[in-house]
Amino acid sequence: MKLGLNLSFATKRWLQPEILAKMIKNDLDIKYIQFTWDIIDPWWPEDKRDFLAKQWSNAFKNEGLILTGTFGGLASYTYAHLLAPTKEQRQIAVEFFKRAIDLTTQMGADTIGTPIGGMSHEDANNEKKREELYQIALDHVRELSVYAKQKGVKKIVIEATPLITEFPHSPAASLQLMKDLEGTTDVPVRLLIDWGHALYKPLLRDEADMSLWLKECYPYVDSIHLQQTDGLLDRHWDFTSEGIITLELIKKVTDECGANDIIQYLEIVPPFEALDEDVYNNLKETVKLLKSIT
Repeated sequence: MKLGLNLSFATKRWLQPEILAKMIKNDLDIKYIQFTWDIIDPWWPEDKRDFLAKQWSNAFKNEGLILTGTFGGLASYTYAHLLAPTKEQRQIAVEFFKRAIDLTTQMGADTIGTPIGGMSHEDANNEKKREELYQIALDHVRELSVYAKQKGVKKIVIEATPLITEFPHSPAASLQLMKDLEGTTDVPVRLLIDWGHALYKPLLRDEADMSLWLKECYPYVDSIHLQQTDGLLDRHWDFTSEGIITLELIKKVTDECGANDIIQYLEIVPPFEALDEDVYNNLKETVKLLKSIT
């Protein structure tokens, strides 16, 4: 198993590039890094944003870390983006994602990833409107792929989420999305599967099975998010917490599905109120546990 690290745990805590890069290198010894837009907001003024982006990129390089891409975080996820109810909101989302592509380029990375958005209650419960918004979102992803290629970004990764109001939310919907985009984009569009999303029982029921997700979607799976959860909500706990995802399950699924070459990024989202010392100690213990099966 290839273990990577999403920087979600560092949000509002470790915001100095050189310090965090050294922590990852010396304490965690993880090579593959997925940067989060919660640390640098793509909307920030371009000159200042790009200056900070280069600081982070240089810090990672100086410690021998590999920045594989940038990814949407908590802040970005709160917005409706490409599935918003109005044309104006969707146009704003396209501009936001273009700025995220610019950020990614400035950091020297070649992959951008994100959920694509969420529908309003009314639209999500209207089959005609769902299909209309789905087709609109496909066209916007194609538009973004053109911009990505122009800017040197080589791949767009879409994260499956555990909400019926979002696309994609199931193995079948994920596979359909990939097939609908295949051959119609200027850069490849691939899939990210999150363990906690894939095992969300209230929505998926019998399909809450990571093996099922990987076997159905395998040709399109670019990467995976690792978290501990209880299957009842999207927890993003570290692995010092009790949950339904065991080390044995991770190893079994990874081996049986031929996923050992797919990077699994640990994505921990601790409560903001948690003490920094507890967050970091639990993170170190979590990494130690996960490394025992790599």
